[in-house]
Amino acid sequence: MWLIVDDGSSDGTGDVVARWINDGKMDIKYIYQDNQGMHGAHNTAYRNIETELNVCIDSDDYMPEDAVEKIISCWKERGSEEYAGIIGLDVDTSGKLIGTGFQKGMEITTLSGFYDNGGRGDKKLVYRTEVIKQYPEYPIFEGEKYFGLAYKYHLIDQDYKLLVLNEPLVIVEYQPDGSSYGMFRQYWNNPNGFMFFRKSEMRLQKSVSSRFRSCIHYVSHCIRAGKRNEFFSNSHPVLTFIALPLGAVLYLYTRHKVKKGAAMSIS
Repeated sequence: MWLIVDDGSSDGTGDVVARWINDGKMDIKYIYQDNQGMHGAHNTAYRNIETELNVCIDSDDYMPEDAVEKIISCWKERGSEEYAGIIGLDVDTSGKLIGTGFQKGMEITTLSGFYDNGGRGDKKLVYRTEVIKQYPEYPIFEGEKYFGLAYKYHLIDQDYKLLVLNEPLVIVEYQPDGSSYGMFRQYWNNPNGFMFFRKSEMRLQKSVSSRFRSCIHYVSHCIRAGKRNEFFSNSHPVLTFIALPLGAVLYLYTRHKVKKGAAMSIS
């Protein structure tokens, strides 16, 4: 079944989907909502998913023709309640792998474990619906439209592992205005969401270097949000104190990048 969450589009998506539904070629559930950002669309999707497994596909991405078959086959052969789901590969429209592949012989991992061991690039996650609904929804902050989807995935990592499927499950067509680009602009426009996200990272990360990096970002977001009084309202106040100078530098650098980008857009 397709579940399409229309997050406040104005491009006639509803009319297109209505024609698909009338054609009756597949089961489609369509939900329209006022724009909340990608994380808000994920919240709505997770509330309404009824299938055993689910995979979220962005509007500018699509799946290879055999991807669903590979997912179902993998889960039937290896899946159980022990696992949160499956992690697979993303490729671009030319077939080039996004980031790095899985290490040779890797059959089980977590998302954070993959990156902690040198993995890079987006990967496609297929979760058990029963698992994904156990964890908190993404928080919505007034006036902000972006929140890191990895928040929920990192929580799941604490309790479950993922089966590795070394196959491309999604073909990614990055758009210049998509959330994969312009992260400095995202930092600038969504400081409260990033504060929340980095605070969660600090609590969950195992390596000191990763926690310190999150502290630097946290300080930068606190400054941007005008909440310097919350510098030390987290699980690692001492490390945050050490990160203060670098956090201030990151804030200034982010401001510079955003202003430079705005100037280039105007010109």
